[in-house]
Amino acid sequence: MERIEGKLKKELKTSNKVPYPDFDRMWSSIQQDELKDTSMEPIAVRSRNRKRFAMVAGLSVALLATPVYAALTYDWSDILSHRQGIESALEKGLGQTIEQSITKDGITLTVHTAFIDDNRTFLLYSLKPDSSWDGKNISFDRIGLKDDGGNFIEGHYVQRWNEDSGLFQGYFETDWIAEGTTANIEFSMEDIQFIDDGKQSINYDPNNSKKQEFQIQKDGIGSVTLQSFEQAEDRVLLQSSVTFTNPEMQNKSWVRIHAINERNEPIREAETSKFGAPGASGEYVSEQIFQSDTLRAEGTQFQLFYDRTLKTVEGTWGLDLALSKKKLENGSFREVLNIPFEGGVEGTEFHEMIVTPTQIRLILTNEKYILLPYMDYQLDVGGTMLDGAIWHTKHPDKMELRFEMSGLDWASLAEQPVSLIAKHRVDIFEGNDNSIRLTDISSEQQSITTKIAGYPVTWTYYLKDNNLYVESLSSDPTFGGVTQTYYLNGNDRNYGKPAMLGLRGDGNNKNMDIYENFDKTELDIYIYQYTTNHPNDEMRIPLKAGK
Repeated sequence: MERIEGKLKKELKTSNKVPYPDFDRMWSSIQQDELKDTSMEPIAVRSRNRKRFAMVAGLSVALLATPVYAALTYDWSDILSHRQGIESALEKGLGQTIEQSITKDGITLTVHTAFIDDNRTFLLYSLKPDSSWDGKNISFDRIGLKDDGGNFIEGHYVQRWNEDSGLFQGYFETDWIAEGTTANIEFSMEDIQFIDDGKQSINYDPNNSKKQEFQIQKDGIGSVTLQSFEQAEDRVLLQSSVTFTNPEMQNKSWVRIHAINERNEPIREAETSKFGAPGASGEYVSEQIFQSDTLRAEGTQFQLFYDRTLKTVEGTWGLDLALSKKKLENGSFREVLNIPFEGGVEGTEFHEMIVTPTQIRLILTNEKYILLPYMDYQLDVGGTMLDGAIWHTKHPDKMELRFEMSGLDWASLAEQPVSLIAKHRVDIFEGNDNSIRLTDISSEQQSITTKIAGYPVTWTYYLKDNNLYVESLSSDPTFGGVTQTYYLNGNDRNYGKPAMLGLRGDGNNKNMDIYENFDKTELDIYIYQYTTNHPNDEMRIPLKAGK
């Protein structure tokens, strides 16, 4: 996550729009089941660009002294809980045994098993620090593969501390595919950081809804600004914005606010939190929702928690690996489909299906950027249901759906009928030339109700901190929400800055835009885009007939 979507790529990528986070890509990691929410034990995830957009705790890899069957000795089920195809292949002995190690400065890296096929390259590895290791987590400046031409291959990694073995276990996964049946590559980690929790008390007043800024000036963090917004069902949204004196901290540190009650116990969030969206000025923005009475109870204290680097061990831990598709290639095949995605995005078609013993990959193509209208996907293989997710590519005219191979094998799939089931439709619509007039603008909240395509939308607007806040909310759950508003200055559009990290299709149609340094008493605003939400909408698309 990769668990981040307000996330409408077309509006955010157009040059004349306000620069703001690409939430559609940002939250795609959630759809790929790579990030955990706050109700689960955190597991470390690093995306290609190493930015974290949901709940991420930094951890790293593990090692044994090199027993021949070490990969089978370890329990990999925790880190493979969302990579069932790899777990199944490991149980069947389809992985390529590697068991190569390198020790440097008291830290040992071991690659245990490799899985390389026509869908991905996947390594199980471990990292064992010596007894002098002090900290909770480990991070890297860079981790990845290097091919025989010296080209660096990025990917992402997931890792977890194994208390019993005294090491980190993890996997590295990349979309890179060897052109032939074998490949000579180097797997390496550069500059290992020992990480611990840093914390700083914050004298935040939860009963004051204005922005409150606190100077940290420590461990690479500059300041943190907190602001609260009222929500439905007696809940309050606590938004934090963090600036950094060390830019590298923004990529490496998971920064979050802890609320602690008078019994010195952490106060749990009422909903899944969102961490680490890049703000309009590069700040690190997060949102946490609490029950209002709990957060505002007497004696509540607040702390800023973050990942703090204790020390860095410089150098490169690299292993030269000879990888082979041999164990997986007999269970792999490709099938050209060229089937239109009827009812999806105009011009989109299912181009190809690539099946390996670990994963099924559906490649969709279009002449322009693809934003699929459905949120959830399953593959029905002769009655066996596989859960899948959208997988973004580097090509704007190409999209992929990936399904972990679990509960069946490639041979049965080759004989069975295959259908795609798409669920939970979210459609995007352009706004029109009809304006919404805001009058008597002041610090007092005022509301008006309008209709958008027949849906009632209530607009609430007010001034706070010299900024105009414009909220929109509909009582009809079919209305997905306004994505962004703007006003006209002559023929130029001036877009409001989104103040809430909306998730496309999450059932919350509230939106908030901020117009900074506002000094007028009236304003005509327009809707740039809005969405509709149909969670029960389902479509079945036959992809392959059975034999």
